[in-house]
Amino acid sequence: MEREMKIRGLMIDPAANTPIVVLKEVNGDQLLPIWVGPFEANAIAFEIEKMSPPRPMTHDLLRNLILQMDGRVRRVVVTELRNNTFYAVIELEVAGKMLFLDARPSDAIALALRVDAPIFVHESVLESSTSVIVERQDEETSEKGDDLEFDWPDEIDESDIGRG
Repeated sequence: MEREMKIRGLMIDPAANTPIVVLKEVNGDQLLPIWVGPFEANAIAFEIEKMSPPRPMTHDLLRNLILQMDGRVRRVVVTELRNNTFYAVIELEVAGKMLFLDARPSDAIALALRVDAPIFVHESVLESSTSVIVERQDEETSEKGDDLEFDWPDEIDESDIGRG
């Protein structure tokens, strides 16, 4: 089973000074933070802000190649969390054939933004992730796994994570 997610925003992990892309469940209030590299975070931020770099970025090149081949990204799926590493698949349709491309979630998300493809996460990833946050209206605003060293803010608002 999978859940559709949208990008809630980007933020920086203050403990590790590492970018995090925050996904939010479309029909729910579960959040999933995924730590990403600075280049991937930049590619995601460019697309969120609808900024155009002077030259195509790698994700733009991939989008252009797919379009030139009359292909279509049907969706991207974060499929697994193994040893604190997330895994994803890009589901691509080309010439009536479905292709499943292994990808880093950050690259899959950056591409999904560029082609307006939906983002899904397997429920098993949400269940096994020790860094999943559940937004709540009551006083308890976050859950934290015992093995994480990251302090989530008491409340998450748009100023904490950029555009949502």
